[in-house]
Amino acid sequence: MQADLIIVGAGMVGSALALALEHSGLDILLLDGGPLSVKAFDRQAAFEPRVSALSAASQRILERLGAWQGMATRRVSPYGEMQVWDGSGTGSIHFSAASVHAEVLGHIVENRVVQDALLDRLHDSGIGLLPNARLEQLRRSGDDWLLTLADGRQLRTPLLIAADGANSAVRRLAGCTTREWDYLHHAIVTSVRCEHPHQRTAWQRFTDDGPLAFLPLMQGEDEHWCSIVWSATPDEAGRLMGLDEAAFCRELGKAFEWRLGEVWHADPRLCIPLRQRHAKRYVEPGLALIGDAAHTIHPLAGQGVNLGFLDVAVLAEVLLHALERGERLADTRVLSRFERRRMPHNLAMMAAMEGFERLFQADPLPVRWARNAGLNWVDGLPEAKALFVRQALGLSGDLPELARA
Repeated sequence: MQADLIIVGAGMVGSALALALEHSGLDILLLDGGPLSVKAFDRQAAFEPRVSALSAASQRILERLGAWQGMATRRVSPYGEMQVWDGSGTGSIHFSAASVHAEVLGHIVENRVVQDALLDRLHDSGIGLLPNARLEQLRRSGDDWLLTLADGRQLRTPLLIAADGANSAVRRLAGCTTREWDYLHHAIVTSVRCEHPHQRTAWQRFTDDGPLAFLPLMQGEDEHWCSIVWSATPDEAGRLMGLDEAAFCRELGKAFEWRLGEVWHADPRLCIPLRQRHAKRYVEPGLALIGDAAHTIHPLAGQGVNLGFLDVAVLAEVLLHALERGERLADTRVLSRFERRRMPHNLAMMAAMEGFERLFQADPLPVRWARNAGLNWVDGLPEAKALFVRQALGLSGDLPELARA
């Protein structure tokens, strides 16, 4: 089987890229190890534990791909405020969408909701879908990539896109090198119901063990549900995972300083080891890495999938412009345009998240004093905070066409 372009991985990022190139005239094949089926959605069902904090730029991309409406009819949770504070001191900072005349800072959305809305669009498109396809071997064959699947089928393409996640088989089989390190922390994620409403606010407390985030979820008009991301050392995470629900809720409420009152209920928990990873190159001849296949960052600000959607928008823009000029898409000179635009931005975001994580883990008293003083100082600078909000919303910088207002 031959295609002009093969995308491996039909997660949020891979599916979005396929849709971004839907009208390019390219013969596109999207393959995934899963069934690529869409489940009926029950708005009253329990929340999926994995969620993303989608920026305004990501929303614009998903709207232009025709997926946002499908997400909105399922379940999205807007928030307009963010409250961050140091649990070891008095420093705090507050961000508001109103500071830049925006309605929301972003939306908390279950990953499954995003995925199913994209799959709905894919099933209505002319894009080739290959479900239950696990990549077993990969090699160069002339100017093409030759893919061998676990069931023996072979695929050929001049341009291969790796969108198959943090443990990318394409990246491994192609021999792409990465820089990576373990954060020595695990993230506990679940959904909880609290005594007080979240007020459509994203809350984040930096504890001695790691950051704890309460991200607002909407169950109809009910504002008592939050998605939590609790970063802790492996030993502490193991202890917390071993607690029964009531004991876990008590520990969680205490760690959160009871900002939303008692934690009444917690859904089943997931525990995810945290590891940062960045490919040394995003492109090779006829190959590009996007999303988590290229970079994974600390979930501190929920920026991972937003970086992935911007990868999609930039790569699609680069490929479409190259098509207009009659250039060979698999040429490294073409693909390097994508790398040049995305790598500096991704590295800057990764460095910022790493800096925050290290700053709030620092124990020396002078560092803690400076940290708290700095938070309070910046909180008193409306223009500085508005600049941060514009950046987070995707209202500034080198934005690709799909993400522009």
